[in-house]
Amino acid sequence: MRHRVKHRKLNRTSEHRAALLRNLSISLIKHKRIKTTVAKAKELRIFVEPLITRARKSGTHNARLVMAALRDKEAVKELMGNVAQTVGDRPGGYTRIVKAGFRPGDGGDAAIIELVDFNEAANQRAAELKEAKEAAAEAKKSAEKVEDAKVVE
Repeated sequence: MRHRVKHRKLNRTSEHRAALLRNLSISLIKHKRIKTTVAKAKELRIFVEPLITRARKSGTHNARLVMAALRDKEAVKELMGNVAQTVGDRPGGYTRIVKAGFRPGDGGDAAIIELVDFNEAANQRAAELKEAKEAAAEAKKSAEKVEDAKVVE
């Protein structure tokens, strides 16, 4: 039974797992996008998103808590500065996991995990889709007004 089993062990000891997640999160913060396995990416998301939420709230206490988790001064500066400003008022969901096939060496499931607001191509495509959807809704609304006017006459 899996009652109250929250995290994946990733076939590592607890110290090794903590170091792995810390290193992956530092790399994600510095490079904005990394390639890893699907299981590690899902665990990394659980680890790094609360840190980003903490970094959004400025202050010494939050900075110290983030520093205690990451233990890398440059990553904390980047997270508290650039990343926190970019995510701004986003209510969560700071990372995106995209499955990237299989690793050639051992056939492991590969995935790309990235910070959502730093992927320019995906953000531009999402903005275009949003504009197209709004234009379609506007056209539908105007067509309904024309039909209503014909019915009244």
